[in-house]
Amino acid sequence: MKSVLEQAKRLYALEGCAFTPVSGHEGGRNRIAIVSRNGENKYVLRISDLGDRSENDYLAETEFIRFLAENGAPVADVIPSVQGRLVETVEADGKAVYVSLFAYAKGMLIADNGYRYREGAPLSEYFYNTGKALGAIHRLSRAYAPIHRRPDYFDKYNMEYLGRLIPEEYGELEAAVASRLEAFRALPTDEGCYGLVHFDFSDGNYHIDMDTGAITVFDFDNCMNCWYMFDLANLWIHNEGWTRRETDPGKRLALMRQCFDIQLQGYKTETDLPEDMLEKLPLFIDMVLIENIVDELECCAREGEDVDWEDIGDAAERLIHP
Repeated sequence: MKSVLEQAKRLYALEGCAFTPVSGHEGGRNRIAIVSRNGENKYVLRISDLGDRSENDYLAETEFIRFLAENGAPVADVIPSVQGRLVETVEADGKAVYVSLFAYAKGMLIADNGYRYREGAPLSEYFYNTGKALGAIHRLSRAYAPIHRRPDYFDKYNMEYLGRLIPEEYGELEAAVASRLEAFRALPTDEGCYGLVHFDFSDGNYHIDMDTGAITVFDFDNCMNCWYMFDLANLWIHNEGWTRRETDPGKRLALMRQCFDIQLQGYKTETDLPEDMLEKLPLFIDMVLIENIVDELECCAREGEDVDWEDIGDAAERLIHP
């Protein structure tokens, strides 16, 4: 890490800055450091050394971020190196390491504020603004012509790969995933409903300006070509956290719909989706559940650990017994 950090300082003219490592979360793929100058957070340095992605993958991601930022989307922009590159490749221990620098998103994670929204503002503003931020990203994605291309959904989510990833003893889960993938393959993939999406749009990947409510989105590390509905379904699932204290299932579902309807209102100020796609929300919720399961399985594989059913059981049961 020290060798890479010294190279990064030269590549991005960061000499004299303070670097504060960010503790990694389970399943995290990168090493992150907050870069400060004179005590003020300025940048986020990302170091990627897992070796499971290519320079093309990182270029495709950062080019998309740059396009979004240049066209007014509320995203944390990528900062070019001294040489004008969005991704720098350095060598450490005989292997390629990819380094990128990003602007520090103004504000804070809502989790770091105890899941309290800004004082004096209704929580509905928060839901509206998250939908609007996502809508701006999707609107611009439709107009984006990539130089380097990110993967398509089925490049990763196919049974040739997932069949090897899912343990043999989880046959019911494998069958449930296979049936959903078959349903996904029947979905349209025209530019009105399919394009480059964030693929991890959640409250851990945007900051909120607690003075204005403005949202700034970051961490496009998982972005891929997929249905725009995936990001919206991810919003739906994360709304469960806001309603979990309601013990009555009917009332909880009504609250979920209320949150999502407000998010859709914000989303539709920027762009829209065909009504027949919005009606398929339950299918896309299953798509998110599969992504969550696959992420956990891949994490276990990287760490050489056995899969614990408790870590995937809730999502798996929802697929097996809808």
